[in-house]
Amino acid sequence: MVDKARANVDKLSYNNVEFRQGDIQEIPVTANVADVIVSNCVLNLVPNKDGVFKEIYRVLKPGGHFSISDIVLEGELPPALQQAAEMYAGCVAGAIQKQDYLALISKNGFSNITLQKEKPIQIPEDILSNYLSTEEIKQFKNGNSSIKSITLYAEKPKESQLVVALIVVINSLFLIP
Repeated sequence: MVDKARANVDKLSYNNVEFRQGDIQEIPVTANVADVIVSNCVLNLVPNKDGVFKEIYRVLKPGGHFSISDIVLEGELPPALQQAAEMYAGCVAGAIQKQDYLALISKNGFSNITLQKEKPIQIPEDILSNYLSTEEIKQFKNGNSSIKSITLYAEKPKESQLVVALIVVINSLFLIP
């Protein structure tokens, strides 16, 4: 895919594009370099989501932001769906609870976290029938569990002027005779 992307860049005569292949948990760029990070249905495939959000925070400039579309859960998936390779490849089995996903973003220091879109995902019954009995499908569809596609926006906070001002005030207190 990188070779195809480079070929497209050459074909279109772009000279301000660079591609790097790397691991999402060790993005091959220095800290505080990216203005924007965009991800579409990838993070649910990574077991260490906390590590990915740490890495996104490291790479973004202060004031930079991300836009991530991903799959999350509300409630539990039946064990047979959790263990199915097809469900993992389909971005479902690797998904975590929506509230846990949002908590990871907050825990890693992001601000202005905004849920921009949320849409339920329905797994077709012919696919469900490969893993669940008719009764299990009925329970799953009528239960409190849901699979959702979400789009999130969040920012890496700008360096705070307030913190600098407080340090100056504190230092001034010690300099007064």
